[in-house]
Amino acid sequence: MGFDYAPAPESRAVVDIKGSYGLFINGEFTPTIDGTTFKSINPATEEVLAEITAAGSSDVDRAVAAARTAYETTWGRMPGAVRAKYLYRIARLIAERSRELAVLESIDNGKPIRESRDVDIPLVSAHFFYYAGWADKLGYAGFGADPRPIGVAAQVIPWNFPLLMLAWKIAPALACGNTVVLKPAETTPLTALLFAEICQQADLPPGVVNIITGAGETGRMLVEHPDVDKIAFTGSTAVGRAIAKSIAGTRKRLTLELGGKAANIVFDDAPIDQAVEGIVNGIFFNQGHVCCAGSRLLVQESIAPDVLDALKRRMALLRVGDPLDKNTDVGAINSAEQLSRIRELTDAGSAEGADAWSAPCELPDQGFWFRPTIFTGVSQAHRIAREEIFGPVLSVLTFRTPAEAIEKANNTPYGLSAGIWTDKGSRILAVADKLRAGVVWANTFNKFDPTSPFGGYKESGYGREGGRHGLEAYLAH
Repeated sequence: MGFDYAPAPESRAVVDIKGSYGLFINGEFTPTIDGTTFKSINPATEEVLAEITAAGSSDVDRAVAAARTAYETTWGRMPGAVRAKYLYRIARLIAERSRELAVLESIDNGKPIRESRDVDIPLVSAHFFYYAGWADKLGYAGFGADPRPIGVAAQVIPWNFPLLMLAWKIAPALACGNTVVLKPAETTPLTALLFAEICQQADLPPGVVNIITGAGETGRMLVEHPDVDKIAFTGSTAVGRAIAKSIAGTRKRLTLELGGKAANIVFDDAPIDQAVEGIVNGIFFNQGHVCCAGSRLLVQESIAPDVLDALKRRMALLRVGDPLDKNTDVGAINSAEQLSRIRELTDAGSAEGADAWSAPCELPDQGFWFRPTIFTGVSQAHRIAREEIFGPVLSVLTFRTPAEAIEKANNTPYGLSAGIWTDKGSRILAVADKLRAGVVWANTFNKFDPTSPFGGYKESGYGREGGRHGLEAYLAH
């Protein structure tokens, strides 16, 4: 007989959400000059959380000018050891305020508190600690004896890991001596605005970090601003392609981390229970809102029935519901727009002949929800095997030989990540060498570390974030 889980909600009282937020420019929160406002919604309840400012062109000008002044007069000239002290201070403040940040992230984004608390926020703090250590050692990073900062970095981040993507971008930029204008996603601005308060608390010099909120138009004005030296974008391949076209022929430097359609390959000698945990983590972590999600499962034909049976048993135990409940495994879809996109692609999968199976679970009446789903009978021609769904939906394909697995895994316009499950170390090395993916996990999935580079090939973008490699994008050498 199984045991039911009693609700274990995290308290919202640790978070103070203001009724409205301005823009963070030159070290202070300021009202817009020519922008508008929009509302931030809790995706689990559809309640309005706060009124957010959408920056206009004059606001973008002010933010870039503040970053330029701070770069030329303060931050760019500051010794690396002194910059490091500010980064260490920010890292410690994030760790001290981790519970508050985790709760706010789950409220604004919809992801389970367990993931915000145990994965996202610790990694955010770790990235600032890690890059603080590099700030006075840039001459030993392998990019020349005297690498220099680039200048003003425009950074645009997505809604799936709002604070972690902020850390991936801001920490190396500051360590190298650059200043930053960051635009968070319009559906998840609240933790970035709380980070702005942390910058104030750390006494970061005014203008070093500027945070302007808004939708796609604000992002476009920022990346096309003539006084920006470097652009870092994480998001959809379509938007990344548009950014690359818009700055072609300019002096601006660009890194892109875009979509993915990762293959998670399970060979016949893999430990099935361990592999199933990796499959679940690979696609249902963060509701599948992960660029490097293992959204294509390639299983060796001889073990496919056993793997699918074990996978369905495991999926039946997933708890879908309140993101602030510590027992929740799968939270809310981030927005009504994203839920519509997931439904469109899953409907296409069924229409094209694939067989859908969803985990049996009750969904809340309010909010944006989607049951964890797998599709079998999938061919490589199906849209669900080719297009990024960005939701808790797994396409299952089979293979007979390692060569076939490699061919199918690489048969995608993307090249961000992949997973290999096998008992043989030699097979891991042989297959990983042939996979055209920026990150290949072996007998695990979705594991991140600030010391390890992350990025893709082909339509998954170019450049690397994290590790020593993550410094290169922010240095002129």
